[in-house]
Amino acid sequence: MNSQINRRSFIRNSIFTAAALSIPARSWGQVRGANGDIRIAIVGFNGQGKSHIETFRKIAGVRVVALCDVDKEVLEREASKFRERGEPIDTYTDVRKLLDSGTIDAISTATPNHWHALISIWACQAGKDVYVEKPVSHNVWEGRQIVNAARKYKRIVQTGTQSRSSHGIKEAVAWVNQGNLGKIIVSRGLCYKPRASIGKVSAPQAPPSSVDYDLWCGPAPKTPLMRSKLHYDWHWVWPSGNGDLGNQGIHQMDIARWFLGEKELSPRVFSVGGRLGYIDDGTTPNTQVIVHHYAKAPLIFEVRGLPKDKASQAPTLWKGENMDKYKGGTIAVVVECEGGYILVPDYNKSIAYDKAGKEIKRFEGSSSHHANFIDAVRSRKISDLNADILEGHLSSALCHTGNISYRLGKQSNPDKIRKQIKSDKQAQETYERFREHLTANGVDLRSSKATIGPVLTMDPATERFKGNSAANALLTREYRSPFIVPAKV
Repeated sequence: MNSQINRRSFIRNSIFTAAALSIPARSWGQVRGANGDIRIAIVGFNGQGKSHIETFRKIAGVRVVALCDVDKEVLEREASKFRERGEPIDTYTDVRKLLDSGTIDAISTATPNHWHALISIWACQAGKDVYVEKPVSHNVWEGRQIVNAARKYKRIVQTGTQSRSSHGIKEAVAWVNQGNLGKIIVSRGLCYKPRASIGKVSAPQAPPSSVDYDLWCGPAPKTPLMRSKLHYDWHWVWPSGNGDLGNQGIHQMDIARWFLGEKELSPRVFSVGGRLGYIDDGTTPNTQVIVHHYAKAPLIFEVRGLPKDKASQAPTLWKGENMDKYKGGTIAVVVECEGGYILVPDYNKSIAYDKAGKEIKRFEGSSSHHANFIDAVRSRKISDLNADILEGHLSSALCHTGNISYRLGKQSNPDKIRKQIKSDKQAQETYERFREHLTANGVDLRSSKATIGPVLTMDPATERFKGNSAANALLTREYRSPFIVPAKV
């Protein structure tokens, strides 16, 4: 009997020892958070990051212990709130110094898109867990590099697509995939969100004096600032942003892919669109259609930044209620099936309709996405995450590949565009509504031509385009030393 007990103890202890030795040395600091408070730092909070601060502060067993932002005014604004409450807080302008400090277990980052991958990878290498805002990457290649780093260093990395923590959407996905509305015909994402002109400058602008502009540019080229605002309007220029497809649209792209159950990039994609209705310093499209051809059903995405008509462009009317609707949705997902459709109008609910448009079922409710991240940090199980980094990479990359087609496109008249898409019924219907919307806004596509990109064919296994070196070049970028996303993580 004693011999059997000793043998079992030896085997159990050997298994424990082997498991412990499989954890990288840098991750041992995370053991501290398993039973005690998890110390988190927030990186970048001039926008969405502000909500990260308040949300993590309210989660039991979590302490926000550090803040990092390249804008000293923004940093002081949020740090002063901690001091007023008598809460200790460390402050940094350089994320490298934060990661070297050894005083944190995890970071949450909501910087501009061009910084997401490098910060996430550096954090993984430093043994920190990561909550990274959407899109998780600025391009396809660096998104895959985050996944590689998370797996190599055994880090918990959550994507900021909070709809993944909605059981109202999760239950609807399961219900549709059980065949309750028949076969999916198209999974459609909508980003009908008002985006007025950002204006046009005639000369380089001085960055805010409170900003370390070299650090702000980071992996992107350090070029003169050619727009009136450094902050937020970075979304609408290619070196730092991905347009509204990668800004708001990534949420709906993720939900649309979720319904299809696709776990890799689409084998074919093309885009048509333009920055139409005004001339400004933005370079990303404000009106766009992206068609991803999956075997199960197409995933079609629509971006509309102009309101429903010319009259709604009055300065006081650039509001959500003055946008077009498609089957009741503006910033939404519409999954069209043989027997009806599902409308996902927000991050909390899904509504099923029959073919006549009558509501037949409703799914509602969600839980905290940030708390889910903390639960997984404690359990050390990737499977506990509602939005693991791989999911974030795939949905972000679908935005990027659509934009690559657009960036390689040429301006064409409406008849030429119709000819290119004549064999694609769903694309035809979507393009005609695209054209009608622009006409209502006073845009004549015969003179203000839209850009149609080539149909790009991809090998989903390698995440490389087939036979198109120009498209493959846009899967990554030239990085600026020393802010280089590592080829080997």
